[in-house]
Formats: sequence, C-alpha cells, structure tokens
Amino acid sequence: MDSFQNLALLENLYRLKALGYSYVDPITPNIQTTSNSLPDSLSTLAQSISQCYLCDLSKSRRQSMVGFGNPRAQLMFIDAYVSAAEDESAEYYVGRSGVMLRDMIEKVINLKIENVYLTHSVKCKPFGFQNPSPSECNSCTPYLSKQISLIRPRVIVTLGPDAYHVLTGESGDFERVRGEVIPFGDALLIPMYHPLYLVRNPSLKKESMRDLQTIKAQLL
Repeated sequence: MDSFQNLALLENLYRLKALGYSYVDPITPNIQTTSNSLPDSLSTLAQSISQCYLCDLSKSRRQSMVGFGNPRAQLMFIDAYVSAAEDESAEYYVGRSGVMLRDMIEKVINLKIENVYLTHSVKCKPFGFQNPSPSECNSCTPYLSKQISLIRPRVIVTLGPDAYHVLTGESGDFERVRGEVIPFGDALLIPMYHPLYLVRNPSLKKESMRDLQTIKAQLL
C-alpha cells in the first residue's frame, strides 16, 4: 500500500473515531490510477508526472524524470530507475553508462538520441541504493503504459532485468529472454543488458553487440 492510500485510510479511521467507533474492520481504499484516466498528450502527461505524489519517492527526488527524445520515435528505450546523476543533473545519458548507451544508439544503431525516446519505468530516484518497492513501481506503471500508447514505438528495448520485470510483470530468468524479439502489444520487445552492467562486465559487450544488431534489423 502506498503513502497516498495510507493517508486515505488514516483519514477514514479518524472520521470513524470522531463518530464514537473504538474498533472497525480493515478498510481497503479504492484508489487507483489507470492509463485510461491519464491525459492524451505527452506534454500534459509530463505535467502530471512532474506533480505526482502517489508514493514516498516524491519526498526525496529533485524532480521526476519524464522522458527524452522524439515523441513519435520508432525505437523506445526503457531504463528501470532514475540514477542519482540523472536526478541531480535533470539530464539523460549522463555518467559512464549514459555515455555507453549514447554510443550504442548513435554508433551501432545509427540513430541520433533525439530520434529515439528514453524513459524510466519508475520516474523518480529511489531512496539511497535501494530498489523501489512493488507499490512504488505500481504507482508509475500507468504513466509508462500511457507513454507507450501515445508514442506507439515499433520496437521497445528494456535495459536490464528490472526494467523488463516492471514492464511485463514477469519475474523469470532474464537470460532466457535477453536478445529475443518478443511481441508486446503493437510493438516488439527486445530485452538487453543495462549499460551499467556492461561497464562492470565488459566481457558481455559482444553479446550486447548482437542484441543491438537485432534491434537495428527490426527497424529496417
């Protein structure tokens, strides 16, 4: 249960206490954001994301990272979580992993970063070095789904297992799906290693090069 739901539950409990109740059964607030209830333009959606306070990550962020690139991109990259460097600078493609991703796009796929779209499955920086909780991820899922429906990319690339798991809800073996071309709605989904993982494991760059060639082939 996220902090917004906790607040609604607490308000109900105080109201009942004022009416003389000393004990009530647990209350399940019916509070849910769906992609259908969100704005139908990326610019208005960006305002909703920047003003979002649905989970506790809003307390520690400098800003929400909405996304960067072509709103009609054929290729969409989804990172899992906002990094500390991104949160501090409010910029994309920062740090060693950001530079590597830029090189992958521009030097291997032969596209400018302005012509693809990069976003995160969770729009705010997590606390410290912790992964976001399931409820924090769920708070952002409608935003991501709406972005995909508005951009309508031909190919979606998830960077690392966390981005793949948040997007698909599947928690199986990442190696089994990495580099595969998977039908995903009206798009094709291709999971690949996160650039930061490749920085730490340079021996895997050869496998990622094959994945990038697979991505490039699907755009022809």
